[in-house]
Amino acid sequence: MYGLIGAKLGHSYSKGIHEQLADYTFDMIELTAEELDVFLKEKNFHAVNVTIPYKQTVIPYLDEISEHAQKIGAVNTIVNVDGCLKGYNTDYYGFKYMLEYNDIAIKDRKVIVLGVGGASKAVYAVLADLQAKEVVFVHPKGKNGITYEECYAKHKDAQVIVNATPVGMYPNGDCTPIDVKRFTHLESAVDVIYNPLKTKFLVEAERNGVKTAGGLMMLVAQAKEAVEIFTGNRLDNSCITTITKQLEKEKQNIVFIGMPSCGKSTIAKALAQYLNKQVVDLDAKIVERYGSIPALFEQYGEDYFRDCETQIAKELSQQTGLILSCGGGIIKREENMISLKQNGAIIYIQRNLDLLIADDTRPLSSSKEAILKLYEERKSLYEGYSDYIVENNGTI
Repeated sequence: MYGLIGAKLGHSYSKGIHEQLADYTFDMIELTAEELDVFLKEKNFHAVNVTIPYKQTVIPYLDEISEHAQKIGAVNTIVNVDGCLKGYNTDYYGFKYMLEYNDIAIKDRKVIVLGVGGASKAVYAVLADLQAKEVVFVHPKGKNGITYEECYAKHKDAQVIVNATPVGMYPNGDCTPIDVKRFTHLESAVDVIYNPLKTKFLVEAERNGVKTAGGLMMLVAQAKEAVEIFTGNRLDNSCITTITKQLEKEKQNIVFIGMPSCGKSTIAKALAQYLNKQVVDLDAKIVERYGSIPALFEQYGEDYFRDCETQIAKELSQQTGLILSCGGGIIKREENMISLKQNGAIIYIQRNLDLLIADDTRPLSSSKEAILKLYEERKSLYEGYSDYIVENNGTI
């Protein structure tokens, strides 16, 4: 048996990654602390990866531990050799590869590491080897480091922040461990979380012009290293990039924004058919759950409608592989766009004003004058939130 052991694994992509890298079945094995004890004592497995919260818990069960893992103080890979359990740490390799691939500068930088668990130990080992000037550990209660309050007070000049906590991980994507806007010298933000593709922490960092790197490449890189330990076969590093891009393409949502009648719904349906993906119209979801949009505006006002829209946007943003067509006003709340960017590429469909259609059934675009007013209010928001701008002034 090969697999991944941890407390909760519903968010994991490891099965697909391992089964692309090697010729074995890779199982997801959720264990309580009591079940972990039995599992490791019975030793009915060939090799396993270890994730939250057991990277330190497993150490006393091991007969041998690699010098590297011993130095780090955490194990995420165990191999059973004729009943002898050997422990390794491949998170080190994965994190280092992610930093180098994304050109995240560490040498001579002050780095803040959020969290003091097993992942943070591999992170620190890499930062030390890459000659960080100073590494500051942060924990809500100051455990083995400082509190967040102390961090804000004394370390606003940090140049790199690494999130090594599970805060912001699926299904709690609307959480962030720290306020990046308070760090005026920040160059890079790094997150070991890979689901969502970009945590709220990373999206907010990008909004402030900070270079970012998410944990998906780290996950693939550490899996490649683990497979080499499991099988004894060397793999070319090119497989890391290939699988990472493949996963991004598979998991990433494509999100269309733009003015009413710019063609979002039509293009979304056509693209979904072409890519064989599910298409979701956000306004249609609102109608399905809350009722007619004109009636919502009339009975409860625009703020109530926007609350409904925000709730639907948050729910859909946690799903993956969708084509999403959003209502024209989705950009009026920054929280909507932060949610949608976590798993999505945002595409602004730009259509000439004279081609937009007035519709008296739409509360905010019932006339040409109303459309012009909306366009003047929203144009900069559409452009600011978009990753791509596509003109739609011709045929489908």
